[in-house]
Amino acid sequence: MELMYQSTRSEGTKVTASQAILKGLADDGGLFVPVSIPKLDVSLEDISKMTYQETAYEVMKLFFTDFTENELKTCIERAYDSKFDTKEIAPLVKKSDAYYLELFHGATIAFKDMALSILPHLLTTSAKKNNIKNEIVILTATSGDTGKAALAGFADVEGTSIIVFYPKNGVSKIQERQMVTQKGANTKVVGITGNFDDAQSGVKAMFNNKELAKVMDEHGYQFSSANSINIGRLVPQVVYYVYSYTRLLANGDIKAGEKVNFVVPTGNFGNILAAFYAKNMGVPVGKLICASNENKVLYDFFETGVYDRNREFILTSSPSMDILISSNLERLIFRIAGDDAKKTADMMDALKTTGKYTITDEMKLKLADFTGGWASEEDTAKEIKRVFDETGYVMDTHTAVASSVYHTYKEKTNDDTKTIIASTASPYKFGTSVMSAIDKKYEGMDDFALIDELCKTSGVKIPNAVEEIRTAPVLHDTVCETKDMQKTVEKILGL
Repeated sequence: MELMYQSTRSEGTKVTASQAILKGLADDGGLFVPVSIPKLDVSLEDISKMTYQETAYEVMKLFFTDFTENELKTCIERAYDSKFDTKEIAPLVKKSDAYYLELFHGATIAFKDMALSILPHLLTTSAKKNNIKNEIVILTATSGDTGKAALAGFADVEGTSIIVFYPKNGVSKIQERQMVTQKGANTKVVGITGNFDDAQSGVKAMFNNKELAKVMDEHGYQFSSANSINIGRLVPQVVYYVYSYTRLLANGDIKAGEKVNFVVPTGNFGNILAAFYAKNMGVPVGKLICASNENKVLYDFFETGVYDRNREFILTSSPSMDILISSNLERLIFRIAGDDAKKTADMMDALKTTGKYTITDEMKLKLADFTGGWASEEDTAKEIKRVFDETGYVMDTHTAVASSVYHTYKEKTNDDTKTIIASTASPYKFGTSVMSAIDKKYEGMDDFALIDELCKTSGVKIPNAVEEIRTAPVLHDTVCETKDMQKTVEKILGL
């Protein structure tokens, strides 16, 4: 039975999985969602005996039904290979009273690798299936991690090119260095003078510009997205929630059917939405705990039912979460609105024009799976130090936000359900913040000197992703105003 996809904003034409992956964004500006979330057709006990790659196939085959078994297995094999520095791909590590799901063992040491290692293969396979002759231009906004992971995934992939926009002063030094040293004849990186929301809005505007699409088509190009607005990004993320639950089962940490909680540091809402999809597929989940930093627009939403981005944008030590417009929330809104596209479109329109929207009481009741929490900069630093002092485990700032929120939640609720915390980046990506939290003596030290100190402190080998950028030359130095993003793209493509 073929699973079709529809837009969150109109009752229009349904498309196949490969068409949804190719387009990235629906013609009406909405996001593609499956018409229903499929149920797992093998037991969790059976999955507990499988490898990560085998688990990926069992999950993805249910969503990407127009891919043949061979096509999908080939995409999976090419994605989850020796690029990852652990055999398990996503190891689960128990420290004190929680399990940390380490999602940062890929080529760019952030969780985005989990999906962006496979997206280029899904996309090029989709292009062949749909007889696409145009070059596919991946247009992406990043708050720090997506950009590098997408660049690494698409570098020199035939039939594609990639343009990444990032906030010039809104990412860590290591994140920026990873992007601006990226090799690949088909890669372009552009800093903008605004913040991530500006970059994301600019990218969405280009996707929705019919005139630009026409000119691009005449020149043999078409856009697609590597952001989590692309369903080809979201579905691979569902895999690691299924996988992590079955690891607890395999290890005898939980009994079959026992519920677990997931805590996810959240910016654009894609990562926690993937956990929600896993729950709907049949994974026994208690609470989905949405962890925010000081840009706590999602925490306020879960508390009040009002989504309001009219507030100060704060630059924090967890920059991948410095977001006030959480694009993927639209998929959840559509779901709790009873798959009502008009209601969803009206709310997204209100967000665009007034900066806020309010959900109904009926919709709010459907959010019972979720709870929100937030951590201040001080809380985040304290959590890094607490966990290090107690266990010797070093975590990055985003994971620390989630860990801090979890402990606050536990104190408040006495909920002793076994809990998995999504650890979304290597501490090496945020060495300055991490080492300063462990000991004030590291403040003001050079980034790369700190990395050597972090290696000594953590006992974890410096990842190749960091070693290779120490001396790599800067290959991308373009910076533009937010208003000039489209002009910059036209110039790069020679339109």
